[in-house]
Formats: sequence, structure tokens, C-alpha cells
Amino acid sequence: MVNHPVLERDSVTHILVVEDEPSLCQLLVNNLSFEGYSVEAAGDGVPALAAHAAHRADLIVLDLMLPQMDGFEVLRTLREGKDEVPVLMLTARGEETDRVQGLSLGADDYLVKPFSVLELMARVKAILRRTRPVDRPPLLRSGPFRFDLPRLETRRDGRLLDLTPREFRLLEILITHPGRTHSRKELLQLAWEQDARPSARTVDVHIANLRRKLGEEQGSPWITTVGGEGYRWITQVESESA
Repeated sequence: MVNHPVLERDSVTHILVVEDEPSLCQLLVNNLSFEGYSVEAAGDGVPALAAHAAHRADLIVLDLMLPQMDGFEVLRTLREGKDEVPVLMLTARGEETDRVQGLSLGADDYLVKPFSVLELMARVKAILRRTRPVDRPPLLRSGPFRFDLPRLETRRDGRLLDLTPREFRLLEILITHPGRTHSRKELLQLAWEQDARPSARTVDVHIANLRRKLGEEQGSPWITTVGGEGYRWITQVESESA
């Protein structure tokens, strides 16, 4: 029987994405949903506050530049109302004064566009670990492998493997959905930043490197290629206590 512990853990965590750029908003929703979070989206400040009032978020990913009510005003309204919901601010601005203002108003973290999806997901998880310690991801085991998701570490028979952040992200996608085939297009959307222009061949190269580091040339394959479709982790994955 294949377990899906990460999805079960994250399903109770509700994230509100406030972003008026449709393509970026969809990218955020797709990645957060894939991680198992419950995700809601709003395109401006007023509907965002209404959505939060109707269904309280555990984290708000908040764009600074919004059409009517900007991110600063949303954050100010929340904090003046004694609402301490964690907020990760997104902005195209990189000026120090904007960062200082956002943090002084009570933002928990600040990310400047364009940003890497890997960095965004790492920051979301870091905030949730601080604010919702019960949601700390479990350690996972599969065959001879032990995966520590918070530390981005993979060990085989106790030996730490030297994986790049991109390789680890691809591995995380596969092991948290064992038995499911992931197309190259899906892997590109989930493991590369929005403004990158990688090809399907890029995925193949990274998977080949990952397989080599996992030691597949030594015996049984862990990542199988599904002809014409994509890749799948084929070994049972189980959680353990941290």
C-alpha cells in the first residue's frame, strides 16, 4: 500500500494568494495546490480581505502592487485589526525602503520578482514551520533512501547524496506522489521559475543526473520512464517520526 503522508499533512493548511497578474497567480496556485495546500486566490485587496474573513488563511501570499487596494494597505488593515496571520509579500520593487516598510507593517517575509519557484516554496514552508510547528514535514523513507524535506537532504543507506536544489525539487515531486506519472510539462511548471525557458530535454537531463546520483546504475531503478508520458517514482514511500 502506497502512503501519501505529505499531502495528508498539508491538506489542512489554507493559503490565500493575492496577485492580479493572471499567469503568475495561476503559477502560484498550481504549485501550492500540488504541495497539498488548500489554496484560494484574489486579484485585489478588498476581495482578499473578504476571502480571509470568510475562510481564515493560515498564510497570505500578498502582492504589493494591486489595482485598487495595494498590499501595504491590506497588511495595515490586517495588523490594525489585530490579525497576526503570516504574510509573505511579493513585489517587483527591490528598493530597500519598500522592504523596510513591508516588514515594519508586520510582513513575515519579502520576495522580489522575478523569483524562483524553489525559493518561494522554501519560504512558504519556513514560515509555516515557524507559525504552525505541528505541520513540520515528516521524514520519508523509500527503499534504501531517507528524505528530510525541511533540510532538503537525501541519504542512501545513511550516506548523504549531493543533490542540487533543482534535483531535490524534482525528487520531492516524485516521492510525494509515488506511483503517479508526471509529464515533462508538469515537471517544468512545478520545478522551474516562471520566467525560465527550459525544454523537455532539460527535464530529461536533470532526471538522468538525479538517477545517477541515486545510484540507479548499481541495480533496481527507482524512477521509471513512462514512454511518451513522463516519469514515476515506483517504490513505496512511508513516513517516520522526526
